Amino acid sequence: MTRLIAHLDMDAFYASVELLRYPELRGRAVVIGGGRDAQPRLLADGTRSFSTLRHYVGRGVVTTSTYEARKLGVFSAMGMMKSAALAPDAVLLPVDFDEYRKYSRAFKAAVRAIAPVVEDRGIDEIYIDLSALPGVHEDHGERVGRQLKAAVRETTGLSCSIGITPNKLLSKIASELDKPDGLTLLGHADIPARIWPLAARKVNGIGPKAAAKLAALGIETIGDVAAAEPAFLVSHFGKSFGVWMHAAAHGRDERPVVTESEPESISRETTFDRDLHAVRDKSELGAIFTDLCMKLAGDLSRKGYAAKTIGIKLRFDDFRIATRALTLPAHTLDGRAIRRAAGQCLTRVDLSRRLRLLGVRASALVRVSDLVAGTVAPAPPRVREPVVPYDPVLPLFDATPERT
Repeated sequence: MTRLIAHLDMDAFYASVELLRYPELRGRAVVIGGGRDAQPRLLADGTRSFSTLRHYVGRGVVTTSTYEARKLGVFSAMGMMKSAALAPDAVLLPVDFDEYRKYSRAFKAAVRAIAPVVEDRGIDEIYIDLSALPGVHEDHGERVGRQLKAAVRETTGLSCSIGITPNKLLSKIASELDKPDGLTLLGHADIPARIWPLAARKVNGIGPKAAAKLAALGIETIGDVAAAEPAFLVSHFGKSFGVWMHAAAHGRDERPVVTESEPESISRETTFDRDLHAVRDKSELGAIFTDLCMKLAGDLSRKGYAAKTIGIKLRFDDFRIATRALTLPAHTLDGRAIRRAAGQCLTRVDLSRRLRLLGVRASALVRVSDLVAGTVAPAPPRVREPVVPYDPVLPLFDATPERT
């Protein structure tokens, strides 16, 4: 039986949730990514006063934007200062992940009530295996696709775009073709007309570096990749990636919809409004560092995981990134233990430059329930990196937690 896989992608998800809360902003350029100072103010007459990008000063980046803002050139991951130059009158709103998670749970529950085989791919997108639903092959999934869109809108008030094709790779591309509020059905016969003219970067898995290398070889579109000799791609990209690219360009993908998966890691990070120095800003950095560790411990506890490897991520003022990790003797979800391990990681980093970003990461995760039941297999021994003695000249963060 031919598979029918749907990829459902919420339309401008964070921004759309905010427009439900502030309907007076519909039709305007809105950017999500501000801090607490961007919180709308309720005026005496019952109306709201909103911040705009015009007077923004800081180091933040855009989390997402409405389609009206995108028409002005403002997209996610863009620096806020650059966005302000492009769209100074765009409304700026703070990020509210609690609210977004609430709507995420709601739309996924609505989908599962119709089609239970769902792979969760993040807060705003899922894959759905429609293959076994009654009558779904009669119209190539169109009826159930419309049913899913209606259920999402009725439950959340939000729109989504859905691509339905024989596999995950094609469905991911198809869901983008008719945004917003699109429903796109494609078969293998549609690949030459609908898929091949697209930029090679549209294939999920071909990143910016690979796309740039393809372009240097005169390969711009997915059709160009499909037309290239497999041996040519292998010679330039290696056997595994070269063979995969050729297959992907022809729309071949046998990956199943995976309904359960374990996270590889959980992390917390923050970008500073100004560059901070290990010595001159020790107190401020220490408080931020401890707060990140404690919040990470809270995330582990809520999700029911313990970690054996704790790592840090630093981005310096020259945009260089440093990462370090430490494997503990036993799994933990204790904030103080995470703080001590992360502090030890810092001893292996040259901290003479100022910092733009600081992050803490927990990996080698196991479920706490498995630890309690004693079903976690012992990890094989591993060679550890030598620990460099702590340099008291740069006392960024003592390994002892500053608060609990």
